[in-house]
Parts: sequence; C-alpha cells; structure tokens
Amino acid sequence: MVPIQLTVEMKAQRKTICTQLLERFTHDGKRFLRSIIFGDESWVHHYDPESKMQSMQYRHKNSQAPKKFKVVASARKVLLTIFWDMEGIVHIEFLEQGTTINSERYVSTLRTLKGRLRRIRQDKVKDVVIQHDNARSHTSRQTQCALQQLELPTIPHPP
Repeated sequence: MVPIQLTVEMKAQRKTICTQLLERFTHDGKRFLRSIIFGDESWVHHYDPESKMQSMQYRHKNSQAPKKFKVVASARKVLLTIFWDMEGIVHIEFLEQGTTINSERYVSTLRTLKGRLRRIRQDKVKDVVIQHDNARSHTSRQTQCALQQLELPTIPHPP
C-alpha cells in the first residue's frame, strides 16, 4: 500500500531500496527472484455455505421451486497470514477474530514457516529471503533476533 503523501525522505528510501533490489536482480537474475518469500496478513470473511443436500426441500410436484438467496458474508472474520513464492503458497495460518499479531505470535509463525520450508522447499532453505511489510510485529527487536537465529534474512520493504 502506498501512503497518500510521501515525504522527500520516504521517496529517497524507496529509490534506494529499489536500486538495491535491481542491482541484486542484475547480479543474480532469476535465482534472486526464486529466493524471495513474501509474507502478508489480511482479514477475510468466513463463509459457511449450505451443501446442496442441506438446502434441499420437499415440495409438491406442482408447486414452484423455493427461492434461493445469495450467500452473504457472515459477521465472522478470520485473520489470514500467508507466505508465498514463485512456485506458490508456502504457508498459511488463520487466527480468529479478536486475535492480534504481536511479536511473540509472529516469531512462532516464522518458526513454523522455517519448518515448512525444510519439508516442501528443501533446495531453497539456505537461499531464502523474506519480504514482509513494516508492521511493528515484523520490525520489533524480538522478531529481528528470531529472524537472525532462524537464518531468515529479509529484504527491506519501502515505507
């Protein structure tokens, strides 16, 4: 998401980060692109549609078919945390409404992600780099220490 008004400093930071990424791509090419794992969170509505069998009704053969209503979003939402790369989804977690992501929770997610990488992307585990936004839970000292311990370097995210 791009802020509505970028300060001169933010523009300079964006330019620096983009230049660094472009230099890395020029040097490593597709190998660099394959090593990136993106992470993000988003609130999603939880749907629980009826099955065809559940929605069936008995009716007389001469009566009209019952009116079907569109499925609407329920009041329930879940927080989706997702990590993906060029090959597809690497890891997904769902948190119930009212749950927040703090540093402790995010570090737990990163540990799970590292284990998942060992299972499904064995060839990439050592070369992987993470790009996530600048949320507090992602930039906290606790998270930064965990990223170092897990040997998961990050790519800077522009402001």
